[in-house]
Amino acid sequence: MPGGFSEPFLIGMIGLCGGILLGLAARLGRFCTLGAIEDYLYQHNDTRLRMWGLAIGMAGLSVFAAAGLGAFDIARNAYWITPWSPFASILGGLVFGYGMSLTGTCGFGALARLGGGDLRSFVIVLVMGIAAYVMMSGPLARLRIMVTEATTPALDTQGYAQMIERLTGLPMIAAGMVISGGIVLAMLGARGFRSDQRAVIWGALVGVAIASGWIGTSWVATYGFMLQPVQSHTFASPLGETILFLMTASGGGFGFGVASVFGVILGAFLGSVIKGHFRWEACEDPRELRRQILGAVCMGFGAVLAFGCTVGQGISAFSVLSIGAPVTFAAIFAGAALGLRQLITGLA
Repeated sequence: MPGGFSEPFLIGMIGLCGGILLGLAARLGRFCTLGAIEDYLYQHNDTRLRMWGLAIGMAGLSVFAAAGLGAFDIARNAYWITPWSPFASILGGLVFGYGMSLTGTCGFGALARLGGGDLRSFVIVLVMGIAAYVMMSGPLARLRIMVTEATTPALDTQGYAQMIERLTGLPMIAAGMVISGGIVLAMLGARGFRSDQRAVIWGALVGVAIASGWIGTSWVATYGFMLQPVQSHTFASPLGETILFLMTASGGGFGFGVASVFGVILGAFLGSVIKGHFRWEACEDPRELRRQILGAVCMGFGAVLAFGCTVGQGISAFSVLSIGAPVTFAAIFAGAALGLRQLITGLA
């Protein structure tokens, strides 16, 4: 590899740098999924939701352009090579979204809060990471596999760009660029959002962070000698991987996911220091702690079942136009909306 760096080191640096950018976006740009949903539902403000859409569109434009230039092997991405179960996507998304409302954040948001000194988020990260591994390779793994395999349809495509190519003859890369560009234009169509330069810039930078993961890991997988997965940022199983790494210095080593987790914490710490918002916080209410633990368990289970969280399915999978991404994100939105209604107004 160039510079004599090892492939694991390069993979780790790609994840770390992207994670730092995401952590900065959370602290300096207020980039947050649950916050975006809550703003939209209860304050009728779609700025942060548009930031999310802009991140998807910018990441999509970047990765499909890179694929067109031969710099990204899009067919090797994790979401296209994994069979999609609509049932698992919907159920997992609903459970994850509901858990997110109970904790007041998602896995990515918990890491960002931890970087700002919120020790309550440390509990969320630990519980969610353990729960994710219980579902992924622990006692519930066999049940998850049985459910997923029984509800996976026989599809000859895993992406919308592929689907359009087969239906219309439009090249897949062009189809991906058109869809991603359309998402960007739709998000920028609101004058109020365009005038908020901070929101536009940080939304676009989140897209850059996601694209850097795809393009960087693809480059190492293509030109390196080790078998490396082509992946981008997600914050479900990597939380469990990070716990294993800290306990044993193994569990996959300092790979992309672990480096991404540390990157978000570091970026959030830097962002909170820059804004002067860093302060230690702890949970003083046992009922709040109980709710956060339950929510973290739901997020860990749901994210693995849906094969991704708000960042994994909501941006990374969406950026490559994975067939399950919109379904999963809609389910996460619905689950979060239900949980927020229960907490804020009651279900009656």
